[in-house]
Amino acid sequence: MAPDWASALAPATKELQRIAAGLQAERAAGHTVLPAPDDVLRAFSRPLSEVKVLLIGQDPYPTPGHAVGLSFSVDPAVRPLPRSLNNIFKELHSDLGIAPCAHGDLSGWSDQGVLLLNRVLTVRAGSAGSHRKRGWEQITELAVRAVVARRLEDGSRAPLVAVLWGNDARSIVPLLEDVPRIESAHPSPLSASRGFFGSRPFSRVNELLQQQGARPVDWRLARYGKENRLDLGEPHA
Repeated sequence: MAPDWASALAPATKELQRIAAGLQAERAAGHTVLPAPDDVLRAFSRPLSEVKVLLIGQDPYPTPGHAVGLSFSVDPAVRPLPRSLNNIFKELHSDLGIAPCAHGDLSGWSDQGVLLLNRVLTVRAGSAGSHRKRGWEQITELAVRAVVARRLEDGSRAPLVAVLWGNDARSIVPLLEDVPRIESAHPSPLSASRGFFGSRPFSRVNELLQQQGARPVDWRLARYGKENRLDLGEPHA
């Protein structure tokens, strides 16, 4: 966890310890908890000070091997990609002309200040939504408040855009104050055609960032070779 995130989440230390104890008990009972322990708080590994886009998800993918601690992202080796992620790539192509990526590792977005944060940070394998109302919502609410509270030296708000896909994400609207936000249906196959497709979130995020004097996000993702080794050539367009 980045030091500034550790400070921001310090008031929730006891709650985090309580949740961790519950997860350990669940594992001891023979259940698989996702993502891996080292990835549960991965969204907070990049500095809080660098966040400029808040992209809220629901809870981790319940399929073993998929959840990596960043909302909507998967390990580069995962095939086929989750259907929600496929729909995100389809909209990215429609919006900015960026060809769908073969892998689903979104850490390239995280590295640019896109906080890929699920509302709930763990799940029991094979049981979507199984760790709701265990305390994670309070932790991620604290994280959202910390992002929104940041100020520049002149007292103005640090550049920030919120991307809210689906009702779970929209639940944080009361926390956002006057932060510009982009809302639509969730990219799930069940709802993508009800307002996600055609919503142009990627270009709209960049427009709002530029209006705030911030650098836009390069939404292209690095390519990976047959053995998932990073190709250091130019990202595909």
